[in-house]
Amino acid sequence: MAEPGAPGEQRIELRALVEVVALCGLAIAQPLLDVTGKSPDFFLFHGADRWDILLLVTAYTVLPPLVLWGSGALLGLLARRVAGRDRGRTVRAVLHTATLGLLLVVLAVQVGKHLTPVRGVPLVLLAAAVGAAGAYAYRRWQVTGQVFRFAALGPPVFVLLFVFTSSASAVLLPGERAEAQVEAEVEAGASGDGTAHPPVVMLVLDEFPLTSLLDDTGAIDARRYPNFARLAGESTWYRNATGVSGYTPYALPAMLTGRYPDQQQAPHHSRYPDNLFTAFAGPYQIQAQESITQLCPPRLCPDRAAGSARGGLPTLLRESATLLEQIVSPSETGHRDPEDSYREITRREAGGAEAAAPTDPQFRWGALDENQPARFADFLATLRPTARPTLHFLHLLLPHSPWNYLPSGIRYGSPDGMPNDGDGWVELAHRRYLLQLGYTDRLLGETLRRLDETGLYDDALVVLTADHGVSFTPGVQGRGLGAVERAPGEVLWVPLFVKRPGQRAGAVDDRNWEHVDLLPTVADLAGVEVPWRTDGASALRTTRAPGDKHYYDQPGQPRTVPGDVFADVVAGRAVPVLPAQPRPELIGRSVAELPTGPEAGSVTVRNRSDFDHIDRSGGQLPALVYGTVPDSVPNGTLLAVAVNGRIGAVAPVVAPDPGGQRFAALVSDESFFLPGRNTVDVFQVTDTGTLRPLSH
Repeated sequence: MAEPGAPGEQRIELRALVEVVALCGLAIAQPLLDVTGKSPDFFLFHGADRWDILLLVTAYTVLPPLVLWGSGALLGLLARRVAGRDRGRTVRAVLHTATLGLLLVVLAVQVGKHLTPVRGVPLVLLAAAVGAAGAYAYRRWQVTGQVFRFAALGPPVFVLLFVFTSSASAVLLPGERAEAQVEAEVEAGASGDGTAHPPVVMLVLDEFPLTSLLDDTGAIDARRYPNFARLAGESTWYRNATGVSGYTPYALPAMLTGRYPDQQQAPHHSRYPDNLFTAFAGPYQIQAQESITQLCPPRLCPDRAAGSARGGLPTLLRESATLLEQIVSPSETGHRDPEDSYREITRREAGGAEAAAPTDPQFRWGALDENQPARFADFLATLRPTARPTLHFLHLLLPHSPWNYLPSGIRYGSPDGMPNDGDGWVELAHRRYLLQLGYTDRLLGETLRRLDETGLYDDALVVLTADHGVSFTPGVQGRGLGAVERAPGEVLWVPLFVKRPGQRAGAVDDRNWEHVDLLPTVADLAGVEVPWRTDGASALRTTRAPGDKHYYDQPGQPRTVPGDVFADVVAGRAVPVLPAQPRPELIGRSVAELPTGPEAGSVTVRNRSDFDHIDRSGGQLPALVYGTVPDSVPNGTLLAVAVNGRIGAVAPVVAPDPGGQRFAALVSDESFFLPGRNTVDVFQVTDTGTLRPLSH
């Protein structure tokens, strides 16, 4: 029998390592590389450079097998020392077989989700059976181990495909054509006559349907969104403007190149060398703040990292762990889109330089300016007159989810994984979105005030639009193909306001507009020539023929959406009616003045500790109160949430899900919260309006 460490033992351990590498590659590395490889915006948003990505790929492919194999080898060695060589070898063999069986379970869950409708506990049991059968086959027949070892060729193949052929390869292996082109254009246009080119201020918002701005008459709701109403009243409002894709890495390049999406590729300057920034590079200097794209080449935008959500490898690993959790979850039925987790970091989080303080008196608390997204604060600081004409560009992930802002700029937390669709959830998501849109309006107001104060407003070409919308129609919340088919008015139609230099009178233009028309039109207004062929056309030179809209769920695969949906959009028929909040007569009432009954049971408020100390200078409030109730509480039961003895919100108990029998109530009125310790209580509301307390 071979001694520990002898060649025989070493060969056994080497085979074990190769087998673990193979199954980790199939169960962990491949799905992670597949999801992130298709989403280069995942790396762009988090400010990852080439080495961050290579280290992450190494972590995907090397760390899991090393941890699993190393743990088994160490325990086997300890067992050998304690129980003797023979028993130690037996323990090692059992541990290795169990490791392979567990990895087969993880792989079977993913395959089962892909091939069958089975979910939850039945899928776990099915996967466990597959894992047990695989472990038995491994112990029973040598050929099983040979198959596993042959599969170890997979991880290096997966890595090569990720590096050289995935969409993320553009971030790893950027080309040089764009750099050479930009250098030539800058040199050719450096001496251009600045007087012929007005300053350009372009603000691109995200996940912003036009329908959310409109009142019952089809006009901008000036009471709720006064700054959007001001801009509409002093610009040309292209009401029939539509985005060409619901996916930002396709939609935004189409807007900034004038070409429909035709290939799955990263929104990176090496893949789109012909774009807004390279076209304007000659006569203009560029001040660009991008979020999940890198279309502005480094020579033009050397400070691209300012205001980004850069967190390096630790952030990438943390977000990847969340992705993997969703991938291997037996209950998760939908595809995880990394963009769902993107959140603009604030000035406080970024530790950025001082920016102009808000002038709106309703920014009441001292830290609210630090709640501004860092990218917006940096953009605002660039808005000043310059000797050379400047293109000021900002892509801001607002009012995009996650929805965590009240209109004043106060932030509030929300639990991970809270649904946005389904009875009770979609209505809450819609209300949270509209509140965040109110905050977006406030940021627009800060932009307009800054332009007024610096004297840029009258002289500038100001453009505000969004890349795509989002649906809040029950059953198809989001931007998926189902939403496009059932709620196209919410997904395709977006705001578009173009204020020409010197324009002060508003106008409405209902021509057929698709967002590939944006670059040709802006370039025409700025006196810039676009030297490449575009699919779009300048609104100054031609009018697109009336007709159906083009939409690309996938590049190169256009779909048509009936153009007559526009009539429903402006008439208010393209958006679901948000039902009134239940029992509005209770809101603001003191619990002491309302009839109360006996205790109705128990409740768990998950964020109760957030009420222990509220600091007004912190710019945050626990405005979303969420938790669980016992399974015995029927779905639809109304719960009243009282903050400091006053009813702040009434919300239903929703159908149980993996998170339990849940509720979530939004207390959007900041006056309910006091400095220091606050109280929160939950009551069941009976049909007669009686409040029955729930213990905690």
